[in-house]
Amino acid sequence: MLTPAPLGRRLLAEALGTGLLVTVVVGSGIAASRLSPHDTGLQLLQNSTATALGLTVLILLVGPVSGAHLNPVVSAADWLVGRRSCTGLRGRDVAPYALAQTAGAIAGAELANLMYDVSLADLATTERSALGLWVGEIVATAGLVVLVLALVRTGRTALAAPAVGAYIGAAYWFTSSTSFANPAVTVGRVFSDTFAGIAPSSVPAFVLAQVVGAAVGLALALALYPARSPA
Repeated sequence: MLTPAPLGRRLLAEALGTGLLVTVVVGSGIAASRLSPHDTGLQLLQNSTATALGLTVLILLVGPVSGAHLNPVVSAADWLVGRRSCTGLRGRDVAPYALAQTAGAIAGAELANLMYDVSLADLATTERSALGLWVGEIVATAGLVVLVLALVRTGRTALAAPAVGAYIGAAYWFTSSTSFANPAVTVGRVFSDTFAGIAPSSVPAFVLAQVVGAAVGLALALALYPARSPA
């Protein structure tokens, strides 16, 4: 069993990875809206492609240090599943992971704003508040958690980077919410009043839907894979 990296290094990796993920999401959203101002479908294609590829790279970059959770619900699921066997994230590390991910996400949004000369002080004004969008977030987050836990519990974590990148890229299109599926990223996207932004008033319901989706995904993963692979 590998010795985990010191907590400080892991938190740096989570903040960096989540921050750069939001930079990719917001930056590619700004670029897409400027390159294809009259074609929303093409904007989404450009945004989703960049996000899928960027997420794959970021998991490879920080995964060996922190596990590349980049998502508070993934960190919580890792702890819940591994707490009895002492194989997951320690309970006392869940909150620091979530804080590092959220701080990184906010910084990542501001970095994208800075690159594209967007005001750093303006919050997003795009309202995302509807039952269909909340259901989309439940579906997106449940699918992500099932996928991650399936890979972990069957000893196929080497496939995490391409599998998770591909899933998020696909979920941009098959979910009504365009698959935020991540409370930290949701908070980060508040800080950019652009194509990828979400208004502060829409965040609580989105995060609640993500928590519900994570619980559904966790239950499904344990039903499908009750025993962890020895690998």
